[in-house]
Amino acid sequence: MTVADIDGRPLRTAVVGLGWAARSIWLTAGAVTPTSPWRRRWTPTRPRVAAVTRDAPDTPVLTAMHDVDPAEVDLAVVAVPNHLHCEIASGLLRKGVPVFLEKPVCLTAAEAEQLAEAERDGGARLLAGSAARHRADVRALLANADDVGTVRHIELSWVRSRGVPDAGGWFTRRHLSGGGALVDLGWHLFDIAAPLLGSAEFTQVAGTVSGDFIARDTARVSWRAEGAGQDRESERAAGGVIDVEDTARAFLVTDNGVSLSLHASWASHEERDITRIRVDGSAGSTTLRCTFGFSPNRLEHPELTRTDEGRTRAVTVPAEPVGTEYDRQLDELLAQLRGPAGPRRAIEEARRTIDAIERIYSAARAAQERAEQRRP
Repeated sequence: MTVADIDGRPLRTAVVGLGWAARSIWLTAGAVTPTSPWRRRWTPTRPRVAAVTRDAPDTPVLTAMHDVDPAEVDLAVVAVPNHLHCEIASGLLRKGVPVFLEKPVCLTAAEAEQLAEAERDGGARLLAGSAARHRADVRALLANADDVGTVRHIELSWVRSRGVPDAGGWFTRRHLSGGGALVDLGWHLFDIAAPLLGSAEFTQVAGTVSGDFIARDTARVSWRAEGAGQDRESERAAGGVIDVEDTARAFLVTDNGVSLSLHASWASHEERDITRIRVDGSAGSTTLRCTFGFSPNRLEHPELTRTDEGRTRAVTVPAEPVGTEYDRQLDELLAQLRGPAGPRRAIEEARRTIDAIERIYSAARAAQERAEQRRP
C-alpha cells in the first residue's frame, strides 16, 4: 500500500483503540509493506497493550487520548466502541487533530451537533465513511447508475446467514452500541446510497425491527473469534445483556420522490451472507449481488447486471481480495484531508443517516406499541 506524503514526509497517524477493527483492519493495513510511510501510534486499552508490544515492538504506544500531540499527528483514526465515538472524536477535533471516525459516526442527532461544533472550534477536519463505498464492485455499480436515467428507487440489503457480533458484549447493549443490525450494517448501506441521493432529505420513514436469532449460539459471528478469547470473555463479563435487534427493515421516501428500501440482518434463514444493491431509474436498472465484510460464508464473486428494454446483461467487475476496500480507503485519506469538499461534509451525511436511523427506530417502537395494545 502506498500512502501519499505530506510535504515530503510520511502521514503521521494515531489509531485510538485496539479492538477487533483496529487490530484486524487498521494495524494490518498500516503495515502492508515494510516501506509503508505510515507512522503508527496507538492508544489502546490495557488488556491489549502486551499483544501490540509483542506483535509490533517498534510501534509507540500511548496510554491515554490526551497524550496525542497535534504537533506530531496528522490524522487520528478512531476505532473504539460506538458509545465512545463522539466523545473521543470531539476531544481530538477540539485539539486541532483531524479525525477519521469509524462508523457509526454518531448515535444521536445531538452527537452529530456536538461533532459539528468540535470541528468548528478546533479548525480540524472530520472524515468518515464506510469502506464499502471504496469496493471496486460498488464503484462499478455507482458508475452504471449514472446511465439509468432519473433514479426512482434504491434497494439496499445486507443479510447474513449467521453473524451476530459478540452476543452479550457491547454490540448487543443498546446504551453502548446505539442499536443492532440497523446501526452496524445499515450505516454501510446508507453510506452507499449517499452519492445517489445527493442533498435530498427523507420526508417519509416506516420501519420495523425483530430479534428472532440474536440469542442463538448458532447465530454468532465466526470470523472474529480467532485470537480474541480473552477480549470476548471480558466483553461478556458484565451480564450478557441483549436488547438490540438482529434485523431491521425500512421504507423511506425523499423530498424529491426517490424511494429507498433497506434490509439489514445479522442473522437469517439464508444459506449465505449476501449484500444486494439495486438502483431503478427511468431508463433502466443496475443490480449488484456480493458480500460485504469479512465473512467466509460469502458469494465467491460479485455479480453486477444492467437491465433495460427487457434485456439483462452482465457487467464485468474487477476481482480483488477481501478487505482491499480498506487499503483503498486509507490511500485516499490524504486527498480527503485536502479535498475541495472541505469541512462539514462528513457531518452533513452523518446527520441524514442518524436522522433516518432514529426515525426507523421510532416507527418500529410505535408499531410494537400498537401491536401490544391489540393483544388480549
